[in-house]
Amino acid sequence: MPEPRISALIVARNEEANLPGCLASLGFAYERIVVVDPSSDDATLDVARRLADVVLVRRFDDFASQRNAGREAASGDWVLSIDADERATPELAVEIQEALSDPDLPQVGFRIPIRSEILGRPFGYSGTQQDLPLRLFRRDCGEWTGRVHETVRLDGEVGRMAAPLEHRTLPDVQVFLRKIDQYTSLEARDLYRAGARFRARDLTLRPAWLFLKLYLYKQGFRDGLEGLMFCALSGVSAAVRTWKLRELDHMEVA
Repeated sequence: MPEPRISALIVARNEEANLPGCLASLGFAYERIVVVDPSSDDATLDVARRLADVVLVRRFDDFASQRNAGREAASGDWVLSIDADERATPELAVEIQEALSDPDLPQVGFRIPIRSEILGRPFGYSGTQQDLPLRLFRRDCGEWTGRVHETVRLDGEVGRMAAPLEHRTLPDVQVFLRKIDQYTSLEARDLYRAGARFRARDLTLRPAWLFLKLYLYKQGFRDGLEGLMFCALSGVSAAVRTWKLRELDHMEVA
């Protein structure tokens, strides 16, 4: 019986520094697909064309649409979704290959744990290390939904891998602030389309609640000064998103 074919899928914009390492960690995949946003102002497209098997150039509208475009271009039996600042560990590669080689495998999708490195430090408490996103699924059984924090809508049983993806995210504060600006704009527009409107308490209470949740309840203080900065800027992100929603409200009134 032939081995199941895995299509690894990456959505990339301004990722020339991260993309080579990510693609190098995916040598076990049958094909490596990169969906490139043409608004990238670095060498992302050149890197993708040199190192990936399939490259799609598609202007960004939302994350789900970008990933679904890559899924539709894939020819593998399974799709592994991975971000450019993530790496598949050798242990995960072996575990995936062993699991998918089972002809009686009941699962059609798998959640994969994330091991975080934020602001140059491995995180054990307030980062994404408790996340279990659904990243691997049969191509004919799932698709992405949601404009910003996209999720996989899957028809079938879901399992879990033990080995993690390494997530080398937010290497410095400058990148963190750029991502806050990018994601809060997308989130505010999504909230606005869904009918949400500005509430003053979301500008005051929600950021404070998020900081306390991450720093105290999830023990972000144990991640050192980097943990403090991550928790504080996460609270700032909630405030910025709310303010951008307020600006959209005012545009409607005008």
